[in-house]
Amino acid sequence: MIDTVLFDFDGTIMDTNDVIIESWQTTFRQLRGREADKDVLLRTFGEPLEDTMKNFFPDVPLEKALEIYRGYQRDYFLSSIRLFPGIRKMLDELLQRQVKMALVTSRLKHTTMQAMERFDMEKYFSYVITADDVNRHKPDPLCANLALEALGADPAQAIMLGDSSLDIMCARNAGVRPVLVSWSMTLADQVAAVKETGMPAESLLDTSLRLNKNTGALPGFAPEKTPAAIIDDPLQVLDLLEIRHTSDR
Repeated sequence: MIDTVLFDFDGTIMDTNDVIIESWQTTFRQLRGREADKDVLLRTFGEPLEDTMKNFFPDVPLEKALEIYRGYQRDYFLSSIRLFPGIRKMLDELLQRQVKMALVTSRLKHTTMQAMERFDMEKYFSYVITADDVNRHKPDPLCANLALEALGADPAQAIMLGDSSLDIMCARNAGVRPVLVSWSMTLADQVAAVKETGMPAESLLDTSLRLNKNTGALPGFAPEKTPAAIIDDPLQVLDLLEIRHTSDR
């Protein structure tokens, strides 16, 4: 049975979408005199900031570009973010059930911990792995592996919640079953494609999660980026705890 849950941060438990987009638009306005296409920005969600910055502004000194982006976040980050609806209730339930929990994020430690303190989140997570703690980032499984090792957890008995393809691939690479949150902005089109098939939620929660490797792709997803399940409500995580690994049968 599932006894461990790993969580992405941005776009999964914390709604940081607006502040991230506006941080990028501020940077583009100052360095390019225009705003970026929002869809282009959304496709970068989950990437380490420095990598994305180098790709967007290869001709600009990295520290100059980072200072514009981070300057906006220093001024507006804490006032612009919020927990997604239902997240705290889910975390309270998981804590009460003594489920092992860790946070694995590509965000820097400073702002991650600022948000954790602001929303009284520290009590939920035994370990927090940030971009400062690893030298290889999602989809590399290092952050997930470190969390699993610290928790003393078996990957086969773990799930990982995320909102991006990088989260899904990271989980797969760590041997953990990936669960996509339907409130993802980065994969909204793919989530919509699945819903258009009329596939019932219980089918995703039951059948898909029982597949060890889940080699079959859901509509709109490449096989290597296919989640084991998609949830519409954070409390559906509680249903996933009852799913047994095939070796348990």
